[in-house]
Amino acid sequence: MPFGKNLMKKLCFAIAILASVFMAGCSSQPSNPAPAEKPQPKPPEQITGSSAFYKCYISARGWAGDAQPYRVESEPTNDSKGRDGKAAEWRASFASPSMHAIRPYTWALGDVSHSVEDSYSPTNSSTQIFNVQFLKSDTDKAFAIAQEHGGEKFLEKEPDTPVLYVLAWDRQTNMLLWHVIYGTDRETAKLRVAVNATAGEFVKVEK
Repeated sequence: MPFGKNLMKKLCFAIAILASVFMAGCSSQPSNPAPAEKPQPKPPEQITGSSAFYKCYISARGWAGDAQPYRVESEPTNDSKGRDGKAAEWRASFASPSMHAIRPYTWALGDVSHSVEDSYSPTNSSTQIFNVQFLKSDTDKAFAIAQEHGGEKFLEKEPDTPVLYVLAWDRQTNMLLWHVIYGTDRETAKLRVAVNATAGEFVKVEK
């Protein structure tokens, strides 16, 4: 019967189409989701010298009740150039006359750690302790003053030069001084500016 044959052909054709659609759906690969972006690491926190000092001072007082500072200095790192009086790592050194000992403390990455103790001699000029009350002016002010006395012109010529900070008692002037150092260390620096850490005033260009 022609009618029956035509019907069968149509049914077979429809089944073949459905089968091909089904197979195509099964063989298609699911779309891969876009890879998630990795969060960028945050740059290390940078703070001023006085801020780092007081964080270390609290820990030093836990070590020795009579602990007094004799030196504060910034440590050069790849992440910090010392601009605006800030650094990512600071070291504050303290002496305990009663324990005849010294101990350095380091602030970095938001934490304070300490090194081993060493012996302390009050006659050693390199460990001349000073009263905390003399520290009234911070490194941001010291940097601004140093910029006005040669630092700005120097950094225009050599913008990648790091700026370091050293706080210590100066026997010659009988002052607590911030030494703003343009260079990788004090000995080879091309410019050093001394600033009164109590009054926040320019003292002299040291080199």
